[in-house]
Amino acid sequence: MDVTQAKQEHLLALKVMRLTKPTLFTNMPVTCEDRDLPGDLFGLLMKEDPSTIKGAEGLMLGEMLTLPQNFGNIFLGETFSSYISVHNDSTQLVKDILVKADLQTSSQRLNLSASNSAVTELKPECCIDDVIHHEVKEIGTHILVCAVSYTTQAGEKLYFRKFFKFQVLKPLDVKTKFYNAETDEVFLEAQIQNITTSPMFMEKVSLEPSVMYNVTELNTVACGEDGASTFGKMSYLQPMDTRQYLYCLKPKPEYAEKAGVIKGVTVIGKLDIVWKTNLGERGRLQTSQLQRMAPGYGDVRLSLEMIPDTVNLEEPFDIVCKITNCSERTMDLVLDMCNTRSIHWCGVSGRQLGKVSPSASLSLPLKLLSSFQGLQSISGLRLTDTFLKRTYEYDDIAQVCVICPYMSREG
Repeated sequence: MDVTQAKQEHLLALKVMRLTKPTLFTNMPVTCEDRDLPGDLFGLLMKEDPSTIKGAEGLMLGEMLTLPQNFGNIFLGETFSSYISVHNDSTQLVKDILVKADLQTSSQRLNLSASNSAVTELKPECCIDDVIHHEVKEIGTHILVCAVSYTTQAGEKLYFRKFFKFQVLKPLDVKTKFYNAETDEVFLEAQIQNITTSPMFMEKVSLEPSVMYNVTELNTVACGEDGASTFGKMSYLQPMDTRQYLYCLKPKPEYAEKAGVIKGVTVIGKLDIVWKTNLGERGRLQTSQLQRMAPGYGDVRLSLEMIPDTVNLEEPFDIVCKITNCSERTMDLVLDMCNTRSIHWCGVSGRQLGKVSPSASLSLPLKLLSSFQGLQSISGLRLTDTFLKRTYEYDDIAQVCVICPYMSREG
């Protein structure tokens, strides 16, 4: 913290101190074996040391607290607290004292003073105290500007100020990845790394979705009535450690029915992260709105609403397809079913599906069978828009596991 000294002598003295919580006192225990020359001398000295824990003198942590010896680090998302004191060092009565505290960042100047009204008078050896708080929301250089104006007994108006410069550091490194499912679901992976020099307790990591989505957290495992966290009971994040949080987002029904709404860049939501550090000091970060480029489905989207996990070899099985018109025009669709080497469709090809309005969809039950075992890819569907004579082919729609019911498990 840099302080600029006043160039002239003033009747008032300004002191500014940062308010932080103390830390546990640590000592370096010195031990030796009984057969060594000191014998039990070191053990007796540690038992007499008031900073050690009785019965556990060998631990580095003690029962005493240590006040901060320096300004320390300030991290983004924490609350900066400072104590401001103006003391009358003179033998004169000082009038109309106004103390103002501003915080200058790279983008703005904030007034942190609790009151902007002047104190009528300040007697000798008396002081004016104030405590300011500010949740730090920007990284980089910050300057606390403290200004004091007052009037002497002779009526002279005097003014001085001091500057306190400090750096705000980044506590967490947050990276996000999006994964698109076969359905309209979107999976968000958030990687959070502790880039400070001390461990932190992760109190909450949640995703606040936008109005278009519902969110489900996938960071718990089923354990009795209540789910247990995948990170265990003690949610500590050590320095330079990284955790992955997973969320599933699904469009709300009113938006999922409108295929044209979820196109291009869509806003997913924002992460809300709350943590605690030394002796419960809390920090909080909210990311900016996370955006995702929605996958392009073309004019017509074909997806599966129902498909069995396992089917029998050469036995027909049912699937349900969903056809959605993603364009801005009405289509008249015809369905063609083309057999592949392993997949054989049952039914009439060239079926008329009728007109489909923009953003509308229809469910289409189909029947097929597989002539090969193993994991088979469902392909061979083709849609034709008779209005524009435009054809859309769909291969690798999904995969299904085909087994032989007559083959024994041992075989």
